[in-house]
Amino acid sequence: MELGLNGKVALITGGSEGIGKATAGSMASEGAHVVICARRSDVLDQAAKDIKLISGVGIRTIQADVSQTEQIDVLFDNIIETYGRIDILVNNAGTSAAGPFTKVSDEEWQYDLDLKLFAAIRCSRLAIPHMKVNGGGRIINVTNLGGKAPGPKSMPTSVSRAAGIALTKAMSKDHAADNILVNTVCIGLVKSGQNDRRWEKATSTNPSLTLEAWYESMGTNTPLGRVGEAEEAANVITFLASERSSFVTGVAINIDGGASTVV
Repeated sequence: MELGLNGKVALITGGSEGIGKATAGSMASEGAHVVICARRSDVLDQAAKDIKLISGVGIRTIQADVSQTEQIDVLFDNIIETYGRIDILVNNAGTSAAGPFTKVSDEEWQYDLDLKLFAAIRCSRLAIPHMKVNGGGRIINVTNLGGKAPGPKSMPTSVSRAAGIALTKAMSKDHAADNILVNTVCIGLVKSGQNDRRWEKATSTNPSLTLEAWYESMGTNTPLGRVGEAEEAANVITFLASERSSFVTGVAINIDGGASTVV
């Protein structure tokens, strides 16, 4: 299926690992000019090498911490100077910080909101004027299931992700007339760098635990009986970024193997 991404310019924040990296590879394979950003230059460089090895396509990397306004400004200046446009924005940067309400400090709340909610706001605000000039664009916000149905000890992530879902719907209404489609994917249990690091911590008490066994045990909690692959989430995001999704905006799609209690 031709997705119509050839020649489009896409920015993926938090693109060095997991879903962001898989999405970068997917869009690059479809002919898009892909830029990924993250805080660690070494991990960014490795992601670019991996994508080139798998897809044969090069991508551009820019080191940036999107929780910092000034770095977002430099990031967009770099993209516009290089390509003169931006067509697709995937707001993917984030962590899964979670704890009980009384244990979350003001500093933790602020960092989480800056990294997830305000980064999406600031990046979108810079991208939209260029998308208008281009005659349209796509914004995909990566959130999670907790934004729809928060569980215990799920803060601050569940709150920042709920705000991201609301932001998606509101922006989709504001910019439908500009042909800028705004959607969100609510991620469930999917293989990622963060989950890999949780496995590494688990091996401190269980050295014989393999990564495969770790994911296999986690997958029993989903109706499909397994953990999702990053590429499966990337496929949905790439579709939402494409011309094939031209009548889809303001939706929140669960990518969770059926785990969510809500639609």
